[in-house]
Amino acid sequence: MQPNPQQLSALKAALFALCLVPLAQLGWLGWSDALGANPIELITRHLGKWTLNFLLITLAVTPLRHLTGWHWLIRLRRMLGLYAFFYALLHFLTYLWLDQFFDWASIVRDIAKRPFITTGFTAFLLLIPLAATSNAAMVKRLGGRRWTQLHRSVYAIALIGVAHYWWLVKKDVTLPLLYAVLLGALLGFRALRLAKERRRQLAAYSRSR
Repeated sequence: MQPNPQQLSALKAALFALCLVPLAQLGWLGWSDALGANPIELITRHLGKWTLNFLLITLAVTPLRHLTGWHWLIRLRRMLGLYAFFYALLHFLTYLWLDQFFDWASIVRDIAKRPFITTGFTAFLLLIPLAATSNAAMVKRLGGRRWTQLHRSVYAIALIGVAHYWWLVKKDVTLPLLYAVLLGALLGFRALRLAKERRRQLAAYSRSR
């Protein structure tokens, strides 16, 4: 299945709107005064979960492309990755503004002493260069190999993000465990592909000798 340019443009537009639904949910909850007894916590966790969701969805594009043969899926990956950064930025700003009221001394203490804050802050910092180099001009400027090496750090970022969530919830780790399993499956798929490619290269080298 290969959509034509018009269909792909329509699909991108639909996906763009769909990716805004989690933010619209928060808007609706706020409008209807249904954010609960601790609205800051609800907003922060909602945005954090959707950051992880978009990270995993972005990482799932390549396995899905290989399994289905839908190579056009790669055209959607950049948008999904940028939405992961968008929700991470909102998550971080919620912490800075609504939770800490830009109390920089308290924020620095949090980052230094609380592991889940440390990991979350680290993951956010690592996402910034990926978002900044997501356009075609930066691919050309960095070169394909350097760009690819940089963007492979998304796997480490996802691992740090899962650890951040795990340390945040402390007791009921059901959802963090689910994220860990899904991420493990995505990393396992990548490892199998790399091993298969390595065997193919070795076989080709052996035949050429």
